[in-house]
Order: sequence, then structure tokens, then C-alpha cells
Amino acid sequence: MRNRTHARYVPLRPTRHQLRIPCQVIRQRDFKLIADQTLDLSDCGMLVLPRFRVLTGEELLVSFMAPFTRRFVDAEGVVARVQHGRRNGDLGAALGLELTMDEADRALLRSQLHFLPAQLPRRRVLS
Repeated sequence: MRNRTHARYVPLRPTRHQLRIPCQVIRQRDFKLIADQTLDLSDCGMLVLPRFRVLTGEELLVSFMAPFTRRFVDAEGVVARVQHGRRNGDLGAALGLELTMDEADRALLRSQLHFLPAQLPRRRVLS
């Protein structure tokens, strides 16, 4: 008989938190301001409202103030997903960014996001 141990549940993705804060998302190629408002945030990524059309894979520079602090977080980002805003409940087009930052900033962000409720995943409504 094998000894079975129950593994603790670990989420596959970091928890997203609905949070509207100002940010600066700059395209590295031409230093154009792409977005200045977040929709949600996790310690590995964010969803932003773009001002211009951007392609998946674009490299970005991202800066925002960590929630409940006066400290800015600077990160490099890549457009991982483009939402076209066609679903019910979408606020319009949005960009999903994957963020790369140093561990101190990631730990600060994770500790501050812990105080905010998690955003529930949205499901598509089948008609």
C-alpha cells in the first residue's frame, strides 16, 4: 500500500485584484505612451486600457505606485494578450501585460495586494 499525501492547492496563476490606479505604460520602440490606467493587477501582470492599438509581443516599460504606499514600481512588460472589448461587460479594448520586475518590488506588490479582494474570473455567457 502506497503512502498518499495530499498536496496543498497552489493556484496556477497569481491572483488578480481589480484595482484602478494611474500608471505609465511606454512602448520601448518609440517611447510612446500606450496606457495610463490599470483595470486589474497581480504580482506578475496587469490589465490596462490602451490609447493606441498595440500588437501582442510588444516590449513595454511600466511604472506605477504600489497600492497603499508612496513607492513606485518600475518593470519591463510584454503584451501577452489583446482583448478587443467584444464581450458583454468589457469596458472596451484592453491589454494584458506580463511584467518582469526585481524581487523586492514583487514582494512589496504581493504584500500590498494581499489586502485587496481577489477578482473573480469572468465567464463567457453562452447564448
